[in-house]
Amino acid sequence: MKKVILLFSVISILSACSSGPDKTTKELEIQKRVAELGELRKSEAEIKAKISALEAEIQLFSADSVKSGIAVAVLTLKAGVFKNYIDVQGHVDADQNVALSSEMPGTITKINVKTGDEVSVGQVLAETDARAINQQISDLQTNADLVNQIYEKQKNLWEQKIGTEVQFLQAKTNKESMEKKLTAMQEQIRMSKIISPINGTVDAVDVKIGQAVAPGIPAIRVINFSNLKVKSDIAESYASKIKKGNEVIIHFPDTQDSVVAKVDFVSRAINNSSRTFTVEVLLDNKTEYHPNMVARLSINDYQSAETAINIPVRAIQKDENNLEFVYLANGNSAKKQLIKVGKTYNGKAEITEGLKAGDVLVTLGYDIINDGDAIVYKK
Repeated sequence: MKKVILLFSVISILSACSSGPDKTTKELEIQKRVAELGELRKSEAEIKAKISALEAEIQLFSADSVKSGIAVAVLTLKAGVFKNYIDVQGHVDADQNVALSSEMPGTITKINVKTGDEVSVGQVLAETDARAINQQISDLQTNADLVNQIYEKQKNLWEQKIGTEVQFLQAKTNKESMEKKLTAMQEQIRMSKIISPINGTVDAVDVKIGQAVAPGIPAIRVINFSNLKVKSDIAESYASKIKKGNEVIIHFPDTQDSVVAKVDFVSRAINNSSRTFTVEVLLDNKTEYHPNMVARLSINDYQSAETAINIPVRAIQKDENNLEFVYLANGNSAKKQLIKVGKTYNGKAEITEGLKAGDVLVTLGYDIINDGDAIVYKK
């Protein structure tokens, strides 16, 4: 019947609209309203389904209550260690992560490595054009040979007491000056080469043959992946809580990998601008770790005795006097139990007073019962 009335209403609206001056606009408006009506009817069906499900649950609980008490879920408590963690963000870093550049301006004439190559300390990775320097060295070497010959002759004469001391000293000075010039030019030859200062792996080659380079412009990056670590800057309020050797759980969101390690270094200096201190944790030699990868650290700053009682935080309530309490299952009745809470972490709470191993804690249904109520539960 409702559908007939609705159809009649739509036809009437269409008839009325067709006589108006702007038929197209009104037709679009009608189509829009019909669409809205369809969405409302869809929402109405979903709401009715949820109401039916809730009514069924209420009837189930009511039936249990009438039969033998209020239905609750319980947990038998056991003693165990409670650990509290400080959650911070960090990143993977490498002690030996160097971006190498040429020590003097020039043009790349030779590249001896490619990405992924293993290199060692002192290995020449690339070279720049050193023809002008080599020519200067050649000229200096010719002069050096002459100066050395003059020195040797002057030395022999001086040993025979022939000639003056000034002539001998002048020849000696010329020889030493030429040696220093040659040494300086040899150093320039060394500076024209890009040399690895560490053992590691070539991670990037950012230059090409024929490209001009200059000091300070990164050309080749070398990383030693055998000593990666995670670094984090932590607020100074935790400075007294984090110590070297503390357990730390490291999670890498990008790889969905987690490792358990120990804090290897804790900085004692507080950064004056950020008011933080640095914590470092060494990693094993896994290839899936990359420098600058994001990491989340959970650093253990507190650990209880093995006799501690841990319960879900959600089961803890407060009464009118702001005292914390839980409900225990004492046979088939509920018992209100005052407690003292220590530390809480990740939905768990350490109970310092009020509970012991073997107590049966109400974990679901605690918010609909009172002290002494009859209950039915499953362990």
